Amino acid sequence: MFLSRIVLAIISSVGLCYSAGCFSQGSPQPNREVIAILGTGDMGDSFGPRLAKLGYKVIYGSRSPASERVLALIENTGNGASAMTSDMAARSAEIVFLAIPWEPMEQVIKSLGDMEGKTIIDLSWPASILADDGHYQMTTDPSGAEVIQGWLPKAMVVKAFGTTGSNVIDNPNDADGLVTIPIASDHREAKEITARIAAELGLDPVDAGPLRMARNIEAMMELYLVPHTQGRDSGWEFYFRRTNYWQCNTYTGSEDVSGGLSEADLANLAEMPMTHAAPEPCKE
Repeated sequence: MFLSRIVLAIISSVGLCYSAGCFSQGSPQPNREVIAILGTGDMGDSFGPRLAKLGYKVIYGSRSPASERVLALIENTGNGASAMTSDMAARSAEIVFLAIPWEPMEQVIKSLGDMEGKTIIDLSWPASILADDGHYQMTTDPSGAEVIQGWLPKAMVVKAFGTTGSNVIDNPNDADGLVTIPIASDHREAKEITARIAAELGLDPVDAGPLRMARNIEAMMELYLVPHTQGRDSGWEFYFRRTNYWQCNTYTGSEDVSGGLSEADLANLAEMPMTHAAPEPCKE
């Protein structure tokens, strides 16, 4: 995959997880899940300190857990943070963030074990090429998150957080307004866990449907990079404004819209934290 420095700075997180060792500092707060962050690059070192401040115990997965850089990150993270190899970190956690590049993803994932019942949050940039028009084109089929779910059939894989940069994770007010995080998964519980974390980070989670919708989220990731690949002096962040227009009006001008959600959709429809004002009630 051909990634420019700006792509690496915004999306990828270098710092993979292989060699042995474990180094910790401080004491965790009780009653919070343990979160493993595989990767200590641009996104990993943004999520870790923010999550630790929220009371989560953070374990970094790193190929060099004893390196000066990782030890400094542990110190900066606090709240009992530690660093281990990726397999040790993931097995010690209830929630696992995948903040590593795509190239080693399969090797890392297959070293973890079956991860049964764990929430695996994929924020990675899947394999891509630089197309003839100068923009990135993803080549992972059908989507990176679906491929990962295939590698970990007993885990609850979620696609989330890949549609924004580390600057927003560091400071959710950087965009002068709410930034939306679409969340796709076949597992309602995992979507709700991810949504709760997103809201606690000051972001705006939305249920984007089943995991196959990760294809659309990853397309949004391509769209996110358009201004950067063109060298513009400004980019954008995504915000989904709420409306109940279609819920209040069934006539589209050409056909009657009816039927609503299927039973499968209703069973997997996650409850999202309220991060915005409710839409106006339907007019009678």
